[in-house]
Amino acid sequence: MEAVDVYWSFRSPYSYLATPDMLEIKASYKVILNLRVVMPIAIRNPDILFTKAGKNRVKYIQLDWARRAEFLGLPNIWPSPDPIVQDMETLKISEHQPYIFRLSNLGVEAQRKGKGVEFAREVASIIFGGTKNWHKGTHLKDAAEKVGLDFEFMEEAIANGNHADEIEDNHNSLDSIGHWGVPTFVFKGEPFFGQDRADTLRWRLEKEGLRNH
Repeated sequence: MEAVDVYWSFRSPYSYLATPDMLEIKASYKVILNLRVVMPIAIRNPDILFTKAGKNRVKYIQLDWARRAEFLGLPNIWPSPDPIVQDMETLKISEHQPYIFRLSNLGVEAQRKGKGVEFAREVASIIFGGTKNWHKGTHLKDAAEKVGLDFEFMEEAIANGNHADEIEDNHNSLDSIGHWGVPTFVFKGEPFFGQDRADTLRWRLEKEGLRNH
């Protein structure tokens, strides 16, 4: 079966907006859809935030993602807490990052168990859907169990695993296909960047005769 890789971040609002498309593509086409978790650009390349282009990008995303979410009929509340600890006035990134590494490792483990896309959808819906203190209580555990994952087993596997190495491999793989952003779908080496390119990916999969009948 053909594969579609989707490079995806737990901090990216556009990755969140792509989750319904991810599930629909997985269900409607004869493809395996692999979640390839990457760290947000704020972790991978924080210096870019302090360029003029980087600052303009942040301002535009703050405007556009909520507009796009409203267009798609999805909740659009900025996470509380933000998965990245960052001063949004100065754009300075804290050295202490208690959330994003945990989330990213959980995403890798979910993919290893064949539930990466489903887990990403549930967690992103909590984070960007208005759930305050999503990192506390049983929110993440409930998301895992909703898609058939054992949360305690996931955390144990992460404690004893090489999940950070896989995330770094995903960074290198995204770079090798000539891209940097998320979400980026990749089919047969061809990248489709952005939530609004899911329709173009569908068109490509249709041309390949991969729709389920």
